[in-house]
Amino acid sequence: MNSYKLIIFILVIFFKTGNVLSNTNIFDVNNIIVEKKGKTANEVLANQAIKKGFNKLINRILLENDIKKLQELKFSEIKELVTYYQISKEEIGEQNIEQIKYNISFGKFKIHDLFYKKNISYSDISNKEIFILPILKKNNQIFIYNRNFFYEKWNETYNSELIEFILPLENIEIIQNINLNKNNLINLDLKNLFSEYSSKNLALILIEDENSKEEKVYLKTRILGKNIVKNINIKRMNLSEEEFYRKIIIKVKKEIINIIKSKNLIDIRLPSFLKTQLKISEKNNLVELKLRLKNIDSIESIYIQEFNNKTVKLRIKYLGNLEKIINQLKNQKIILKLVGDEWSIKII
Repeated sequence: MNSYKLIIFILVIFFKTGNVLSNTNIFDVNNIIVEKKGKTANEVLANQAIKKGFNKLINRILLENDIKKLQELKFSEIKELVTYYQISKEEIGEQNIEQIKYNISFGKFKIHDLFYKKNISYSDISNKEIFILPILKKNNQIFIYNRNFFYEKWNETYNSELIEFILPLENIEIIQNINLNKNNLINLDLKNLFSEYSSKNLALILIEDENSKEEKVYLKTRILGKNIVKNINIKRMNLSEEEFYRKIIIKVKKEIINIIKSKNLIDIRLPSFLKTQLKISEKNNLVELKLRLKNIDSIESIYIQEFNNKTVKLRIKYLGNLEKIINQLKNQKIILKLVGDEWSIKII
């Protein structure tokens, strides 16, 4: 009798509620501020918020070249992508102008359909931290912590909600490492330089100021375990030293963000499937599993292939690579493990 109850229970979960996992966190854009002047109609304000929200969304998840593919998108098409919007807060701003904050939710599958048609991949970044060290080379001297504008002002210039830039505290080992390799800084081993954070995303930025019209910046990053090296030329354009240095920070930050996006791309056209087995227990149950999987945007759906009173065999459709899915599952306290030639899934 218990096995029959289990079968009915499984069928209710997956056929009444559906197999599609529809959480849309990555496509939610909150705290969009719109100023209300005079007697502007509510619909006009909402439309302004939707347009600002969409621009914020695509700048957050798309590469620059793919953003350009959506420049000709009509507002009526953008509005069709919205699942819902709400006013989160109304307050009086500067000069007594009323400010209204909106939360906009764009539909996951509507966005997926648009990106599929436009051949666009989007970025789903799970690790938003990157440890960086900007080094200034000027007048044949190397500045690491002291008298280094880039170290002192890095996080005061062009703040990004997408990536958190973390600068290491002054460290004698880093200073020694750099001094030993001062003639070949760009070839420093990032894992040795950032020994405390070797498993994290890392970046070394070498800025050479030779007081010329165009300066070189050498960028070496390690993102998701992959090394990427780039050279960036930045024109001075008659700017003061501080203005020029801030320009360098903005340019390099945007480049790093673009690199991180490119290493976290999800191609809508290439879904993958994972076959796995769940052992049924009081803790290891389908209801809890499905609730947790809904928090992972790159998982699209889950199907039951076989079941009995002890185990359920599942087929999970997801976007992106397997390593990324495994890490995302860990974040939801779900362990995916390969036992022999079969994957098993467990709730912890």
